[in-house]
Amino acid sequence: MNIRVLFFATYKQKIGKSEEWFSFSKPLSVRELKEHLRTQYSQGEIDFSSVLVSINKEFAFDDDIIPDGAEVAIFPPVSGGNRNYPTLIELTEDIFNTDEILRKLLLPTTGGSCVFIGFVRQFTGGEQNRQTAYLEYEAYEAMAKEKMKQVVNEIRERWPQVEGVAIVQRLGHLEPGSPTILVACTAAHRDLGIFEAARYGIDRVKEIVPVWKKEVGSRGEFWVEGSYLPKKGE
Repeated sequence: MNIRVLFFATYKQKIGKSEEWFSFSKPLSVRELKEHLRTQYSQGEIDFSSVLVSINKEFAFDDDIIPDGAEVAIFPPVSGGNRNYPTLIELTEDIFNTDEILRKLLLPTTGGSCVFIGFVRQFTGGEQNRQTAYLEYEAYEAMAKEKMKQVVNEIRERWPQVEGVAIVQRLGHLEPGSPTILVACTAAHRDLGIFEAARYGIDRVKEIVPVWKKEVGSRGEFWVEGSYLPKKGE
């Protein structure tokens, strides 16, 4: 198979060309192409791990198969927005300090913040009220951090005037009354999307960040599982 690979911005500069044709004995995935490029241009010490890829002008992902004759583009994340806005992403077994987190998000332009903090409930209502002795949180940590970064990027895309974003998830053994997660957004003014962004952030974390909790209490112990199934590209 033959494919045409186009290089843009940083990659075009470091490689020294804007395009190249490659021939392979069989179809390959985007992940395999990135590995091939990393080997092909190893002398340039180019990081292809975070590169964006498109196939025939549509965004492509690691498991996508590249068809014969495809036009493949290699480029960094699209420019735009303020890259100096502060971001805090953390998985920790320690209790967090809300004031300290907010100080890390503050800029001279910051005029407001919205903070969501979740806590371990001792009692869960409903028809069968149950008591919780403690929760055990665990995560697929490497993937969780990447997905937390994704949530931050989605927030910034939807609410470009949001300045600081923090997502802090606690792990391990947590007693009732303990804080479990913090999502905070700051901006120059309260009307610039911080309330909506913080709400979106906690909802999105619950959808795509691989963190689970085991509840131990009056009903014994069980893992609390969600129902959302991520779609391709999430």
